[in-house]
Amino acid sequence: MKIAVITYCPGGVINTFLAADAIQQAANKLGWEVLLESRSHLRPFEPLPLEQLQQVDCVIVAGTGEIDLSYLEGLPVYQGSIEGVLAAPDAWLKNAVKQATTQQKSSIVNEQHPDSSTVATSKKTSQNNSAAASAPLKIVGITACPTGVAHTFMAAEALTSTGKSLGYEVKIETRGSVGAKNTLTDDEIAAADLVILATDIEVDTQRFAGKRVYHTSTGLALKQSKQVFEKAQKEATILGGEAAGGSEGSIPQKEDKKSAKGLYKHLMTGVSFMLPVVVAGGLIIALSFVFGIEAFKEEGTLAAALMQIGGGSAFALMIPVLAAYIAFSIADRPGLAPGLVGGMLASSLNSGFLGGIVAGFIAGYLARWINEKVKLPDTLSALKPILIIPFLATLATGLIMIYVVGTPVASIMAFMTEFLANMEAGNAVLLGALLGAMMCFDLGGPVNKAAYTFGVGLLASKTYLPMAAIMAAGMVPAIGMGLATFIFRKRFSDTEHEAGKASFVLGLCFISEGAIPFAAKDPLRVIPSCIAGGVVTGALSMWIGATLMAPHGGIFVFFIPNAVNSVLMYSAIIGLGSLITACTYGIWLMKKPVKA
Repeated sequence: MKIAVITYCPGGVINTFLAADAIQQAANKLGWEVLLESRSHLRPFEPLPLEQLQQVDCVIVAGTGEIDLSYLEGLPVYQGSIEGVLAAPDAWLKNAVKQATTQQKSSIVNEQHPDSSTVATSKKTSQNNSAAASAPLKIVGITACPTGVAHTFMAAEALTSTGKSLGYEVKIETRGSVGAKNTLTDDEIAAADLVILATDIEVDTQRFAGKRVYHTSTGLALKQSKQVFEKAQKEATILGGEAAGGSEGSIPQKEDKKSAKGLYKHLMTGVSFMLPVVVAGGLIIALSFVFGIEAFKEEGTLAAALMQIGGGSAFALMIPVLAAYIAFSIADRPGLAPGLVGGMLASSLNSGFLGGIVAGFIAGYLARWINEKVKLPDTLSALKPILIIPFLATLATGLIMIYVVGTPVASIMAFMTEFLANMEAGNAVLLGALLGAMMCFDLGGPVNKAAYTFGVGLLASKTYLPMAAIMAAGMVPAIGMGLATFIFRKRFSDTEHEAGKASFVLGLCFISEGAIPFAAKDPLRVIPSCIAGGVVTGALSMWIGATLMAPHGGIFVFFIPNAVNSVLMYSAIIGLGSLITACTYGIWLMKKPVKA
């Protein structure tokens, strides 16, 4: 490929030539031929002859100052900021070439090129600028929540509908539990003006390198969509790193301090990847109990095979997967190996899910620190992700787990497990009430996820009581809101009736987020009503000693033999809690009946 590059910095010389040098080096790596023109007010420059410009595949302009590009009309042209070049020259250049194929005219005319024989008239300039201004903003994005069920899709729908109402062209890719849907193509990403990443877990962002990217949460994208679009346009920053199609073993660049991910996001990434393993393992273990609670002890039987799959394999992988993907969230692919090994050590040292969490953070931050601090010549840089980082980070993580972390965390886990197993009825009820309140407090938010993570983690220690209370209470808000619209029909509009039907179904599936439309409209009444039902449900679940083998699925797991003990009582408790929520909200609402 042959390209022409014009760099221009209105304030001086340095950035002009730094950008030109960076682009030249990036083009050399790609094997492209480059014609360079570096402009500056402070020193003479040689403009590229029009004859040569007519022979290039595209013209790339790095600079947003006053410059006349009218003489390039008819050529594929891309103009971007010079700061973008300096931040990530390789990614910026690849993205520029992609977008240049869609831009056939330059609409920026301010300073005439010395070699140009035609100057756009002010009328034509005005028309071009008006056309550019009237073009809809093209926005792409990704939504992803820890469980990959509700928030992921609701946030995508909210962004899409709000964006269209604001006159934008919006396409959102969802990264749910079933994989990527509505997938973004390379052409759509290249043509986008802005990228919005509404993600509560780590997602691969390499293909957005060189684009303006804004990070937010699925909760904000769902509840404050308009504000997210406004902030995104003001606060989005250019993402560095390899563009799509980059090397397989590329190392992530150091995270910008402003966009550094918190501990919660790293933890939720680990939980998100661990969850399918736990669900599958729990249900398969439950199936083994169909043949008898201790039937798996007889070797060679189907029950024994099911227990080997669920307990011996799936549950054995639970903590290593958790640790590995916490480390992955922090350090990308170089964190996987030390995270897996650290998680296996946490299991073998009996430090449980707490040890897995600690191992994941140790492995991730060690891998990232080694990546940033170890400098190698270009000829050896490929060894970092496949040799240097895995070896050093795994060794250090293993030694820390064995000699520092393992024993004290194992003691904490042993105490916690024994405490829960021997808990008196009163304490069990209080714990259930607390977990129930947490599940209903923010409907899928951080408090909800903290309680959920606690319950899932205890499954590895064969402690099933908290998980039952957590799922029961988590079903209450959405079912309760659905019941409220049915019992107190005259107090809700037709739109709310439809929302209530959807909420009821989502609640049956253990998707608390079904109540969000009601909570967003009337939080001061809805949230306390949900908490009231959740507290009763969680407390009663612990009181009757309900256990749950699988951490998700709602009523669907009720049909798996032995997945839930005392299914009828458990179902009755969920129904009672939901009714409390519905009646509390319906009575508290105290508004006039809506006329038909």
